Amino acid sequence: MREYQIITDTNSDLPPSYIQEHGLITVPQYYTVEDVIYEGAGGMEPSVFYQKMREGQKPQSQAINPAVVEEEFRSVLESGKDILYISFASTLSGSFNTAVMVARELKEEYGDAKILLVDSCNISLSEGLLVNKAVQMQKQGKSLEENAEWLEKNKLHICVQFTVDDLHHLQRGGRVSKTTAVVGSILSIKPIMRLSGDSKLEAVGTVRGRKKSLLSLVDYMEERSKGFEPQNDLVGIVHGDCLEEAKWLAEQVKSRLGVPEVMICDVNPSIGVHSGPGAMGLMFFGSSRD
Repeated sequence: MREYQIITDTNSDLPPSYIQEHGLITVPQYYTVEDVIYEGAGGMEPSVFYQKMREGQKPQSQAINPAVVEEEFRSVLESGKDILYISFASTLSGSFNTAVMVARELKEEYGDAKILLVDSCNISLSEGLLVNKAVQMQKQGKSLEENAEWLEKNKLHICVQFTVDDLHHLQRGGRVSKTTAVVGSILSIKPIMRLSGDSKLEAVGTVRGRKKSLLSLVDYMEERSKGFEPQNDLVGIVHGDCLEEAKWLAEQVKSRLGVPEVMICDVNPSIGVHSGPGAMGLMFFGSSRD
C-alpha cells in the first residue's frame, strides 16, 4: 500500500502548530485589503484584519489559484505518494472544482497515482474537524480508500451553528436587508445561523443579546450531539477577534456537555470578510444535517 499525503486548504482554520505536527499540506485561500492580496494563513494577523473591518475597510475574498494547487499536488506525486484532498464546501467556494480540474490533468501524467478528492461540505473548523478524523484514521493504518469512504459517509454529521455580532457584515454579503441590519443593531438582535444539509448558510432564528446568542450554540450542541460523545473527543470553536468570549463559550461546552477538549481558532480573514469581527461558531459531531 502506497503512502498518501493529506492536503486541505487554509479555510479549514486549523492552527499552524497542528498543521506542522501532523505533516499536513495546506493550499492557500486569498483575500484583499486595500487592493493588496494576502494569503488566508500567514498573511495579515487576524486581530489587525478585524480592526480594519471595524474601521470601515471592506475586504474581499479571492478565488483559489489553480497553479498553486497544481504545484502542491505535483510535488506530492513526484515524491511517490498518493493524495487525499479535503476541500472547503463546494457550495460556498470554487476550491473543490479547481482541485477536480487539476487532478484530472495530473492523472493523465501520473497514471499510477491515486488522487481522491473529498468535498467536505463544511466550513472553517468544521472542515478542520473532518481533517482531524482523516489524520487519526491515517495513523491507525487506514488505506486511502478507507479514509475517503469514512469521510464521505460522515461529513454531514458535523454540525455548525454560529452567530455574528454585527448584522451589517451579513447585509454586505446579501444575507439580510439593510433595514434588518439597522433595526437589529439598535435592538441588539443577534442572528443564529447554521450550515444546512445541502451545505448552505441558513438563518434559523434571532435572539436579543450577545450572551443569549452564545448560549444558543451550546443548546444546539446539547440537542444534536446525543449519542455522538465518542466522536466529540475534540470540538471546535472559531471566533472573529473575540478570544475571551470564545474561552467562556468553551467552558460552557465543557461543563454542560463533558467535552474533554475544545480547539479555539480564529476565523481566518478569507472567511472573515463575510462574517466580520465578533463572529462565533461551534462545530461538533451530531445527528446528520441531511
